[in-house]
Amino acid sequence: MMTINGNLSRRALLKSMATTAAGVGLLGASGYASAADAEIKIASLLDLSGGLDAAGKPMQDAMTLAVEEINAAGGLLGKKIGLVTYDTQTDMRLYPQYAQQAALKDKVAAAFGGITSASREVMRPVFRRLNTLYFYNTQYEGGVCDRNIFCTGITPAQKQSKQVPYAMKKWGKKIYTLAADYNYGQITADWTRKYCVDNGGQIVGQDFFPLDVTNFGSTIQKIQEAKPDFIYTVLVGGAHQSFYRQWAAAGMNTRIPMASTTMSIGGEQMILAPEETNGILLCFNYFEALDTPANKAFLERFHKRFGADYPYVTELAMATYQAVYLWAEGVKRAGTAERMPVIEALESGVSLDGPAGKFSLDPQTHHAVMDINIGQIENRKVKILESYAQQQPSDTSGVCDLKKNPNDNTMYVIKV
Repeated sequence: MMTINGNLSRRALLKSMATTAAGVGLLGASGYASAADAEIKIASLLDLSGGLDAAGKPMQDAMTLAVEEINAAGGLLGKKIGLVTYDTQTDMRLYPQYAQQAALKDKVAAAFGGITSASREVMRPVFRRLNTLYFYNTQYEGGVCDRNIFCTGITPAQKQSKQVPYAMKKWGKKIYTLAADYNYGQITADWTRKYCVDNGGQIVGQDFFPLDVTNFGSTIQKIQEAKPDFIYTVLVGGAHQSFYRQWAAAGMNTRIPMASTTMSIGGEQMILAPEETNGILLCFNYFEALDTPANKAFLERFHKRFGADYPYVTELAMATYQAVYLWAEGVKRAGTAERMPVIEALESGVSLDGPAGKFSLDPQTHHAVMDINIGQIENRKVKILESYAQQQPSDTSGVCDLKKNPNDNTMYVIKV
């Protein structure tokens, strides 16, 4: 559960009082009708099958837990939250189709979903056009500037700015980057190069792979010839797990160390053999290993709900869990689940204290301010090595100012 920080603005308080006194809600532009509906509906649009299901299933479970906890505590505005679930099946054709269905047929107050940047960018214009609030809860390359969306995932200025120099100090200054061949992989590779060069390093090799590639033999040979100090992987999805297996099978896991932006977001270290992932350096907002009362209590609730043998609660699961509570706080402050009052309430300043520590919304960008932790995999668990408090999404804030330009609707490719 989350503890809420921040003061309710006078405007939001008056709005809430007025709505409560009226006792009814009007039909908003999004189609949400608070007076007529027995529950407040939200939608989950996640890959529960297909190549990204290992990432999508924990996100769905975390969202389910958050909804159940809020409902058990009395719900919102005297109503229960109803969760409408879509399996987008890692199919680009289904994301916009289901987004439209969630907005028009289900009339949800908010939608949560998308894993890849590509999936986000086909759903985002649909939700904006249909006036349905959208939460994107995945680490990504930064740059989304749209008042209708809230991004709760970690961005490069929060992640690579800490992970790359840490790895260089630990292992050396020559890096070989392997990345998925779409915007997240390509732009993340650019950020990796920036932080490498800024810290006196050199990119000695860089390769990109479509999401269905499973054979990395020739790449491993190229890496051996380049002789980097370490590998930096930005690989995505089930097919790319083959790299880690082939890397270990070639005996390279004991010769050249590795850092990754994506390892463990689908619990890959629980699927692969320990020797295939041991020593990989990670950087996230959340690890199960966080030794705090709030995290211990969260894990106890999570395992009680989904089983003691649940493999791993991921970074993306926590980003989703926090997003649901963020939206719920916006509804409470607004006194309605209608889109614009909730946006305005969230922009007034919201901070949560939860399992991953303090989690705040940056009103300028609609991104999150959060703690960042560097960890290393050891026998399928993560040992936390270093932590950084309250890191800002400074990459996106350099191009996005929704206070000055509330009508901005741009996916900026930030020049690195």
